[in-house]
Amino acid sequence: MSRSVRYTSSPLLASKTPVGRSRFIVAAIALGFIGLGVRAAYVQVYANDFFQRQGTVRFARTLELPANRGRILDRNGLILASSVPAASIWAIPEDVDESDPSVRAQLKELAQLLDMPLSTLVTKMAEDDKTFMWLKRQLDWDLGQRIVGLGIKGIYLRKEYKRQYPEGESAAHVVGFTNVEDHGQEGMELAFDKQLAGKPGSRRVIKDRMGRVVEGVGDEVPPVDGQDLQLSIDSKVQFFAYQKLRDTVALHKAKAGSVVVLDARTGELLALANYPSYDPGKRQHLTGEQLRNRAITDTFEPGSTMKPITVALALESGRVKPQTVIDTSPGRFTLTGSTITDTHNYGALTVEGVIQKSSNVGTTKIALQMPAREMWETFSAVGFGQKPQIGFPGAVSGRLRPYKSWRPIEQATMSYGYGLSASLVQMARSYTVFANEGRIIPATMFKTDQPAMGVPVFSPRTAQQVLKMLEMAAGPGGTGQKAQTVGYSVGGKSGTARKQVGKSYAAGKYRAWFTGLAPIENPRIIVAVMVDEPSNGVIYGGAVAAPVFSEVVQQTLRMMGVAPDVAVRPQIVANPVEESL
Repeated sequence: MSRSVRYTSSPLLASKTPVGRSRFIVAAIALGFIGLGVRAAYVQVYANDFFQRQGTVRFARTLELPANRGRILDRNGLILASSVPAASIWAIPEDVDESDPSVRAQLKELAQLLDMPLSTLVTKMAEDDKTFMWLKRQLDWDLGQRIVGLGIKGIYLRKEYKRQYPEGESAAHVVGFTNVEDHGQEGMELAFDKQLAGKPGSRRVIKDRMGRVVEGVGDEVPPVDGQDLQLSIDSKVQFFAYQKLRDTVALHKAKAGSVVVLDARTGELLALANYPSYDPGKRQHLTGEQLRNRAITDTFEPGSTMKPITVALALESGRVKPQTVIDTSPGRFTLTGSTITDTHNYGALTVEGVIQKSSNVGTTKIALQMPAREMWETFSAVGFGQKPQIGFPGAVSGRLRPYKSWRPIEQATMSYGYGLSASLVQMARSYTVFANEGRIIPATMFKTDQPAMGVPVFSPRTAQQVLKMLEMAAGPGGTGQKAQTVGYSVGGKSGTARKQVGKSYAAGKYRAWFTGLAPIENPRIIVAVMVDEPSNGVIYGGAVAAPVFSEVVQQTLRMMGVAPDVAVRPQIVANPVEESL
């Protein structure tokens, strides 16, 4: 029979706990709670900066709110460059469960949408950072939405902006392009990158480990969109000029070419085209030859297109008159052991005839009547040897040596365009001196409605006399007969320059030039054309470059609403004249 034990009867349990021990236990427990309270107060109130920083590092993020890059517009408000929303796809590779068959199937579809092999996608996510990586940036927005719609855990979308260039390759060298970070790399995109870019905003948020925004904290700084940029370029003139240049380069099997169209009254560049070119939106296989903005960054010996400036100086100084006779017989002239030649023996020519027939001998004899200093000052005054202030990256100054170093033979060759160099833009600008009563005006890439304030170089009388000579050079008996156009009077000067390679001139390599104005009585535009290395059997500027001038002039004046000033009838070219090299 078991016997129950009453614990209360135990002497040990039944004894009273000493008062001191009870108080000690209660005090210890109370002290513990007080310590926990003090610690909590310390962490939560007095010394919480460290813990907040740690929490912030793990979950708080500052999101950049991208600014919308400013548009680039032509003179009529048509878009040359604009920004559109783009989807950039990123991933947290460690969250992508590739072992799941359903996820594997989704990844296969993702790879197709990203236009990359599945193996490449898998390898990419295996090798990169496990917490963040870009899969592909600046996709079409609709494509990005399809990717997000797959619902793959660990695959996310970020909204960015990418540039679109509606005019494509025709305006590529003017507009340029941006990189994936939306910073300008070429052209006006580069030159005015800061103005176009604007200022991005910011937003402080709390994110979970999946990258999802949980809540916003702090104030949001809104982005400041970039400013629009309106150029002087007329997109229609630009496209037509590029098209004709491209066709001419192909026809004559040339290496390259450039066209510049300049408003003769305001100095505005209406077109600046180069070939070969590129599509700014598709630059996967871009080459240096395609990137070169030859009209601005390349310099060449202008050849016979310099002769009107030399003759203008002689007229201005009173040393010759338009009817002064220059004996060019027998078609060559020896100076300090070097021989200057014409393509034909033109015999006795008036100064007008020297320009019309493009006589090197005649130009040389006129130039040798003048001090080298006067020629240098005139060449400098019309812009040679000086960088054009057009606000465009890479614009070059060309080469014009100080007159003190000129030898007589160098003074002679410079008079007809050898021994100095200039860009096509410089060449076009120099002819504004004939269109504005002897005043040279600055060129600009930006739209303006005000006539430019020019600097006098020649008298109005001299400018008018040279205009008549240019009209003769582009008319019957001149070297630029193919420059004539339907409905408009024109004047201009062809040029054919040997191409320098190293320290000597290459055999069989030439540049064909034509620079002129229209309508000749009241010039509205100046067009300069250069074709590099024509190799289809025709090399002269009057045959290669002049037809481009003709068609560009006709279309440009029509687009500008300039009324025809001559009878609308086809021009007949008879007995073509070859200019001297």
